Amino acid sequence: MEQNDAVKRLSALAQEARLQVFRLLVKAGPEGLAAGDIARKRDTPANTLSAQLLVLANAQLVRARREGRSIIYAANFDAMGDLLVYLTEDCCGGRAEICSPVVEAAAKALCCAPPRTRTARHETRHRR
Repeated sequence: MEQNDAVKRLSALAQEARLQVFRLLVKAGPEGLAAGDIARKRDTPANTLSAQLLVLANAQLVRARREGRSIIYAANFDAMGDLLVYLTEDCCGGRAEICSPVVEAAAKALCCAPPRTRTARHETRHRR
């Protein structure tokens, strides 16, 4: 992952309402939620939610798909995983025991994401 991509993703999450929307989508899993459902759960006006989702989508943290008349938003678990790897790949000068709680927490958080191989993540990181 390029540093600019990491900064863009962190910036997108550095606002309370966007972070809450992203966490809601992470909890929803790969199936995601319809935009209207997100707005109701967050008690957010549609235009405000639209702006929040646009920032998250531009940072590649969420994906949208159309199902009938609804737009379904889902967390991009690959992008989230890449960001976590980027933040921890040089952790503590190779002293894995210091970062193991972070790695274990990330593994639990990503438990519902589609499986990815380390090679696929490595290739994605270096393609950008």
